[in-house]
Amino acid sequence: MKLEQLYELIIKKGLEKDPRSKKELQNEMKRIRKEYRALKGEDRKFFEKEMLKHPFADTRILYGSGKSEIRSCLVGIDIGGEELLTVYHLNEKGAGIDLAMSHHPSGRALSNLAHVMHVQADILCHHGLDAEMAKNLVKERLEEVSRRLSSANTQRSVDIARLLDIPFMCAHTPADNHVAQYLQKLFDTKKPKQAKDVLDILKAIPEYQDGMAKSAGPQLIAGKGNKKAGRVFVDMTGGTEGPKRIFARLSQAGVGTIVGMHLSEEHFKMAKAESINVVIAGHIASDNLGLNMLLDEVTKKENLNIIPCSGFVRIKR
Repeated sequence: MKLEQLYELIIKKGLEKDPRSKKELQNEMKRIRKEYRALKGEDRKFFEKEMLKHPFADTRILYGSGKSEIRSCLVGIDIGGEELLTVYHLNEKGAGIDLAMSHHPSGRALSNLAHVMHVQADILCHHGLDAEMAKNLVKERLEEVSRRLSSANTQRSVDIARLLDIPFMCAHTPADNHVAQYLQKLFDTKKPKQAKDVLDILKAIPEYQDGMAKSAGPQLIAGKGNKKAGRVFVDMTGGTEGPKRIFARLSQAGVGTIVGMHLSEEHFKMAKAESINVVIAGHIASDNLGLNMLLDEVTKKENLNIIPCSGFVRIKR
């Protein structure tokens, strides 16, 4: 398939698994378009028009023509200079790799990461939080993430791809949407009684078994195994970790266990203070699960040779 077709298919599959309702997605696009209409001068001129098409600002074709034919793709959790040089050298030996695909964003997709965090407010509302409160808490965290990213050298990998002339893209939230929906439905169906049951459910999944074999599997970092699980909240999409001050609100809303990819020390301390069980499923293992499910969808009708690297392990379903 052509690169633009692959990109569009990834966006389509990401939307199908998005935790927002159709109306909520429409409202998000209205918000973005309203923001664009209010811009003037240079701000309007340099606004990224791709943001008007879909809400996944962290998923982009970073370098290359959309018309490029893609038959073989090197896929990694992170793609940087090392991986791009690997593609170059493998192609020198006749590997015929047409595309480097990263899960984590680079370039403008990384600069714009905070824009995808708006979904977190809708997710929190689904778990019983007041809409205005959720919006304000997410806005505070979104601005913090935006400030942190403002100093990053986001173009580094993109520049290497350009110099080596290797098509390069990233698929972040569409993959995260897949793992978040899959696990949330799994826990809603199985209804684990205790925190240890949450761990057991994760440990039966191949990607988490692979993580365990590499000492990076699921862990209960707050709470005890025999503690009541309560309602399980899977927090695995929306760009990055959510608001630090959310844990008290989630506890009040009846959430007993949070299952996340990772958690900062500051987030951990606040969660522990609220006596919420916190299960860290494993960052790379969770990214693997989401990316595998997305690639399963993408390759259903199109034959695409996937070459795993950089922490990615291809497991088909």
